[in-house]
Amino acid sequence: MDSRERFHTHEIQNQPHALAPSDLWSGDVALREAVQREGGGWAEAFLAAYGVLAGGELQELAHEANRNRPRLEAFDARGERIDRVVFHPAYHALMQQAVQHGVPGFAWRHADRPGAHVARAGLMFLHNQADQGSSCPLTMTYASVPALSHAPALAREWLPRIRSGGYDPSHRPGWEKDGVTIGMGMTEKQGGSDVRANTTRATPVAGGDGLYSLVGHKWFFSAPMCDAFLVLAQAAGGLSCFLLPRYAPDGSLNAVRIQRLKDKLGDWSNASAEVEFQDALAWRVGEEGRGVATILQMVALTRLDCLLGSASLMRQGLARALHFARQRRTFGSPLSGHALMRNVLADLALESEAATALAFRVARAVDASARDPAEAALARLTTALGKYWVCKRSPAFLGEAVECLGGIGYVEETGMPRLYRQAPLNSIWEGSGNIQCLDVLRALEREPGCAQAFVAELAAARGAHPLLDAEAGSLAAWLREPVAALVPRARLLAERMALALQASVLLRGAPAQVAEAFCEARLGGRSGLAFGALRSDTGWDLLLERVLP
Repeated sequence: MDSRERFHTHEIQNQPHALAPSDLWSGDVALREAVQREGGGWAEAFLAAYGVLAGGELQELAHEANRNRPRLEAFDARGERIDRVVFHPAYHALMQQAVQHGVPGFAWRHADRPGAHVARAGLMFLHNQADQGSSCPLTMTYASVPALSHAPALAREWLPRIRSGGYDPSHRPGWEKDGVTIGMGMTEKQGGSDVRANTTRATPVAGGDGLYSLVGHKWFFSAPMCDAFLVLAQAAGGLSCFLLPRYAPDGSLNAVRIQRLKDKLGDWSNASAEVEFQDALAWRVGEEGRGVATILQMVALTRLDCLLGSASLMRQGLARALHFARQRRTFGSPLSGHALMRNVLADLALESEAATALAFRVARAVDASARDPAEAALARLTTALGKYWVCKRSPAFLGEAVECLGGIGYVEETGMPRLYRQAPLNSIWEGSGNIQCLDVLRALEREPGCAQAFVAELAAARGAHPLLDAEAGSLAAWLREPVAALVPRARLLAERMALALQASVLLRGAPAQVAEAFCEARLGGRSGLAFGALRSDTGWDLLLERVLP
């Protein structure tokens, strides 16, 4: 007996094959329906091409980019300060593909076509399933456009490069490049979400024509490798917004000193930094004292991407869980065939469909804001509402998806731990859950059109299901209460509003069995507190078939 036969301990069996490569567009029925329903169907060819990339080549690049995290090189060999963040080539390949295919620029290149932001949301939904870290600079670059439009001279210089489809990671001034990326810096140590507590000072430069010198710090400086950053600082007229380039106007390295890179729970392919400004030069964007109002136009779009990001994480985790459960056999049957596991998987599928439907309904409201005041009001309310609820659901959802794989789900090679680590981020970034709920109340109080638009959105599905009709009536009563009385219950109100909105969208656009299952499971206090507590098996087969046809 030779050694190979002697030490042959077992056959490898009952171990599912990996999901990738897969087509994330053609294999996602709910996504394709949502894009079509909300007005982005004309861009299907772009989305189909990127779906193949995001489910195949980009998955491998993301694996490498997350294994090889960015590192800081503060000085060169001569001791000169260079403040340079070095990335693995896989990261740059991810960015190249994303920028080329329009993840940051598609909506602005097709701004004259209704549905452009919906189509671009589809691109982000696909990309984020491959890599979440690179989604950060892609999102900020996309979202910077409305803010930059407040400075026409800067807009003429920078917006063509944002729209261009070119990616250039070289270390040189942005105005020498065909394409640029934009980051942001709002958070300081003493303030967090309370940006009005910022202490960074901005002083006009004599003869600088809108140029200021900034002295201060940022506790979270997102994507320090970008070509320029939108930041907040205190000027004589109050908190103001500035565009701070990585290289000063004379071509020298700007005085942005990177103190260290954050050692984060997840988001490993991306860099986040602590920085100090030591007379860093920046151009004012908008009026002095109007910094919050100016940068909030950027935040509205980054919040949309938080919503899309969480929905896409849920979709990818669900696909991996169901793929595993269909192949893995336990106690003589496929794991997905056991009644209790089917309940879990169907409940996750239901949650994923609803998250996707809500995200793209919000994308349509954002897209139509410039054309339709009612949609603008709905966007103002639902970017915060949707970000709160879907981002809050994501960590529990991903935890359940990991558990579907058992012990192997806790192993890096499955890809599930990365999704799980990423899940809490979108709830924190661009305002935590409490900030979102308070923003919902602020919109309802200051802009009556928001409440009217929300009520009208629910009314569009009136009569489709008695549980939604009852919930719409209950919410209408809540919305008549003084806002001050709602503050302690703001999370409960936001949750119920989000669930009702999801039900309305599904009842008008999803298959009847899916919408019926959602209303029965999520409205009227009928749901359990954990996933897998559905009372009825209505629609389970259809839900799971729609996940992975």
